[in-house]
Amino acid sequence: MGEDGKHHADFTNFSGVSRRESLEQLLTSYEALADGQNNWVCNLANASSLLWHAYKSLPLDINWAGFYVRDKKDKEQLILGPFQGKVACQTIKNGKGVCGMAASTGTSQVVPDVNKFPGHIACDGETKSEIVVPLVDGNGNCLGVIDIDCLEYEGFTNLDREYLERLAALIIRTCDFE
Repeated sequence: MGEDGKHHADFTNFSGVSRRESLEQLLTSYEALADGQNNWVCNLANASSLLWHAYKSLPLDINWAGFYVRDKKDKEQLILGPFQGKVACQTIKNGKGVCGMAASTGTSQVVPDVNKFPGHIACDGETKSEIVVPLVDGNGNCLGVIDIDCLEYEGFTNLDREYLERLAALIIRTCDFE
């Protein structure tokens, strides 16, 4: 049990709230769980669980939520990080697919139809839409990406982008990627 009297698993209860409220709760829950913890594996594991449960509580059928991080052995690619969902592609080259594009440009990608995205990498052929938000440090280096896949077209909006960019900033502030 945490200092606030909540069990850690209680942070994944997103039932009965609006999309905006769910995303707000995602941010406050992440901050509480990351307080005093800077290990990136630990924090991204909890963040992927929060993402999964927050989006699963909505009338939105997501099939993957998690992270790809910069590969320390090959800076030109991302490597699979903590996630929730089906097994996934293990590496993604810079500039390839939605994740690689977000990583190479440092800009968020909201893709309403992945089949229309040039060079989309189909780790799961059932995915219809995707949102990817880069984790960019204060020096402009992309350290990884947040990636969420959906089984519906147009699953994500600018509201999602806004809140996930705020989550990305929290992650950069709370994680030691060295």
